Amino acid sequence: MHFNWLDITTTILGLAYILLEYRASIWMWAVGAVMQLLGIVLYYQKGLYADCGMEFYYLAMTAYGAWRWMAAPSQHPRGGEQISSGEQVERDAPPRGGREGAEATPITHIPSHLALRWSVIFAAIWAIIWFLLSHFTDSTVPVADSFTTALSLVGIWALAHKYLEQWLVWIAVDVVTCWLYFQKDIPFKASLYGLYVVIAIAGFHRWRRQMQCAEEKN
Repeated sequence: MHFNWLDITTTILGLAYILLEYRASIWMWAVGAVMQLLGIVLYYQKGLYADCGMEFYYLAMTAYGAWRWMAAPSQHPRGGEQISSGEQVERDAPPRGGREGAEATPITHIPSHLALRWSVIFAAIWAIIWFLLSHFTDSTVPVADSFTTALSLVGIWALAHKYLEQWLVWIAVDVVTCWLYFQKDIPFKASLYGLYVVIAIAGFHRWRRQMQCAEEKN
């Protein structure tokens, strides 16, 4: 086993990232951008082509997520439906673009119609990526690599919208990724994803408490 500086560096950044995510801090997006750029190089070197390609999507969603969290959208009632601008109470509107705006972006449940839609999208993308990896690359783990890639597409989208259920998606991704990276001799990141599972479970409960407290105040 040899130590890869990209493995170690992205592991440290990844730990900082999920701790910031646990705290619902907007700074997670900045850390994530650096981690993703380095991840492109690491995954390409290791032949994890789906993960490598996924990093480009992550970069785009990082920009979108940071913008969305900073934009301070209107508070959402239960179920994720947006209140019209005429119904929003003026005192609930935080300064646009500031730290307060990011923190005021509400944690909500993903609407059922979106959950169904993204489940179908996930299944379709998983099948497509598996086919591409199996027939056009030398990947030795096409099923697992395509699974984590497809499910991560859903997870980062749900995170950008601050849906509580994004934690459940990441728990599934992290469990499979931990095994996958040990198989690919990326031990530091594999261990990180094992830790991710624990933090994701704690994060789910923390976000749920925050959401419940916000609902009680409203």
